[in-house]
Amino acid sequence: MSKFFVSFCFAVFSFCQFVFVFGEPQRFDVVIYGGSGAAVTSAVQVKKMGLSVVIVSPDQHLGGLSSGGLGFTDSGNTDTIGGLAREFYQRIYAVYQNEKSWQWQKMSDYANVGQGTKAMLHNDKTMWIFEPHVAETVFDAWIEEQNIPVFRNAWLDRKSGVKKNGTKIVSITTLDGQTFEGNMFIDATYEGDLMAAAGVGYHVGRESNDQYGETWNGNQVGILHHGHWFKKPVDPYIIPGDPKSGRLKFIDDSKSGIRGEADHRVQAYCFRMCLTDHEPNRVPFPKPEGYNPNDYELILRVFETGWRETFHKFDRIPNHKTDTNNHGPFSTDFIGMNYDYPDASYERRKEIIAEHTKYQQGLMYFLANDKRVPDDVRNKMSQWGLAKDEFTDNGNWPHQIYVREARRMTGEYVTTELDCMAKRRCPKPVGLGSYALDSHNVRRYITPQGTVQNEGDIGVSPRGPYGIDFGSIVPKREQCTNLLVPVCVSSSHIAFGSIRMEPVFMILGQSAATAAVLAINENVDIQKLDYEKLKKHLIEDGQRLSYSEQKNNSNGVDADQLGGIVLDNDSAKLIGHWESSLSMPKFVGVDYLHDTNEDKGNKSAEFSFKITKPGNYGVRISYTPNPNRSTAVPIRITHRDGETIVKIDQTKKPPIDHLFVQLGTFSFDKTATITVSNAETTGYVIVDAVQLIEY
Repeated sequence: MSKFFVSFCFAVFSFCQFVFVFGEPQRFDVVIYGGSGAAVTSAVQVKKMGLSVVIVSPDQHLGGLSSGGLGFTDSGNTDTIGGLAREFYQRIYAVYQNEKSWQWQKMSDYANVGQGTKAMLHNDKTMWIFEPHVAETVFDAWIEEQNIPVFRNAWLDRKSGVKKNGTKIVSITTLDGQTFEGNMFIDATYEGDLMAAAGVGYHVGRESNDQYGETWNGNQVGILHHGHWFKKPVDPYIIPGDPKSGRLKFIDDSKSGIRGEADHRVQAYCFRMCLTDHEPNRVPFPKPEGYNPNDYELILRVFETGWRETFHKFDRIPNHKTDTNNHGPFSTDFIGMNYDYPDASYERRKEIIAEHTKYQQGLMYFLANDKRVPDDVRNKMSQWGLAKDEFTDNGNWPHQIYVREARRMTGEYVTTELDCMAKRRCPKPVGLGSYALDSHNVRRYITPQGTVQNEGDIGVSPRGPYGIDFGSIVPKREQCTNLLVPVCVSSSHIAFGSIRMEPVFMILGQSAATAAVLAINENVDIQKLDYEKLKKHLIEDGQRLSYSEQKNNSNGVDADQLGGIVLDNDSAKLIGHWESSLSMPKFVGVDYLHDTNEDKGNKSAEFSFKITKPGNYGVRISYTPNPNRSTAVPIRITHRDGETIVKIDQTKKPPIDHLFVQLGTFSFDKTATITVSNAETTGYVIVDAVQLIEY
């Protein structure tokens, strides 16, 4: 074959590609904008249902966070994950059954130790913990199998690239001049750029508790969860004790504010780093350009308090690697440095991402090299580094920043804490959530006492799995009638804290695609789609839309059937992370809580009663007994005459109806406060319900 002929063929190919890109608009039944895992499951579902689809991705790499470092999956209750989302984790499992996937470690060495036993659930052939490059390989193979066209590095023209005819999107155009027409559109980005450019309403920041009748939204000053806060006093000033010397880096000048009030803040971002301590695959932490060791003075002061939890979220994934996440009062979360990201221009977002990269790379370099870091921390950190075989085109650094929260659509239905806590029934579920209502900190400020503190971190257990309504992925009809939004869903800040998990995004991506195809076939606006038809198709395709264990658990006792005044655990003010459970009989309501036998002294549950008839009341508390419980759970009763602390043994069966134990009789006027704590306890501490019986 002559060189001339080869050159001619290449020229023809290049011309055809030019015409394809810059010629007439390309038309598809469904146009998906975004490169997340939700984008992939959306596209696969459309293709499986027989219509044409395209992925227009601003990202070079498909898979979003799942291929970008978040391999230690925040799965919640895995029984709620079905359909294509579950298939993804089954495909991950299949990859790791090949011995060639274990380059740096034997399969048996990982699968039989610690979280490795969770990673590889052999009974249903799913695997929930994995390396970033494996996830990307699975996503890419899926797309190739379905022969789905993908346009990478294709950025939506947010100013003039969305063409509408009335309430319908006609086409989208990218900055490089490509135009894509469609009948239905899906915004699968973490930022909600297509949604916003199409004129759909959205919210950024925290709503007030009053707006939706919630408890855990808005300012959370004084609420301290998870251990991501300053447990001991730390001075915030450059010269300790001297406010005139100025604040240390990364502490803002905001006031404490009022708990529950709205603001503009979003939870902190970070990179989920893939690290390794396996020397043949280790790259030393890079020293970023512009590095200043004085930026990290605050963590030195944390170390001075005796804090030593630096490595608590180095979660092990296969081949001697980690998914390393934020942990503690000063860590990889760049707190308060992302407020303008959701609505920012592409140029400003790149600056914010660069600032996060510099901060986080600088922190790791500091911890591994600076002589002021305690020897025990520095010596251990110096054994870690970036994984040489991950993110090879980006200096082994993740290509996806963890956008934990950006825009949230205000759609046909707003999912709130009320849905997560089973205080109202989701009318049209298209998927289930089950993870804790989890918000990372939003700011670091100086308290009225003159010490530094973090604010915004929440970790509240839902009342079991809950439905996410169809209306939460659909805009209001007057705004757009052919768009679905499975990532920046219509929800409150705190409800999004639970929804925002990668398996849920993949679930909602499949459901959005199914709805899009049915709406095209029925020739109806997306808001007018017959939900029963959608529900039938989703169930046939393996989606899980209900969780019978939560709704029909025979171990639960209805609080209304009990005498006196009863407050269940959903009414308690929780400090610290408490896990929901249904496993042990019997309990009040739909679940009980336990302290995970961790973070002793930092968790409590406060029950506050309004007393309409002052007098003497018997105070009873319920719990589920088990030999692994604490034998001395402290309970503080605040009454007319002061405070009384009673300790109970939760290994013993409660004597009253096998449900309650009486703590004593106390006098109350207008209020009664009963607080359960895990301070100085050994074993699990249970929180269920408190009952007052008038005497």
